[in-house]
Amino acid sequence: MPDEQMVNSAGRQPVRALDAVDRDILRMLQTDGRASIRSVADRVHISRANAYARINRLLDDGVIRGFSARVDQERAGQGASAYITLKIVQNSWRTVREALQALPGAAHIALVSGDFDVLLLVHTKDNRALRELVLTRIQAIPEVLSTRTLLVFEETDLEPEG
Repeated sequence: MPDEQMVNSAGRQPVRALDAVDRDILRMLQTDGRASIRSVADRVHISRANAYARINRLLDDGVIRGFSARVDQERAGQGASAYITLKIVQNSWRTVREALQALPGAAHIALVSGDFDVLLLVHTKDNRALRELVLTRIQAIPEVLSTRTLLVFEETDLEPEG
């Protein structure tokens, strides 16, 4: 079964099925994105060449989208965070997503089902900057019908199990 090709849910290029070693590598890199090839190989009991090849395949296949640092937004000068829900004009998702991606402080955008269409996570310097972002930037997008802002009082990143 590991040799089978599967089309992912977004209809993009076929991807290879992941085996247990691939999943172990993913868990390890989610816990420590700075892990060396050597430590990955040792931990999952494969050669360094095999670990290198597997990580590159996971990158090429788009399973690993990249590596990043987890940032404490408050310590980084972004003292206000909020989830903003948006109702948008039907069939305008791509246009709205493009506009939201250009916003300063936009951290996560999701098309969702339910009482609203889009869920947006933003980080701003303070509440004044947040208000400005919502009232003058987001609500000015023609396809945005309404917004609701949910202030984040405290947040905790969940560590992957590993």
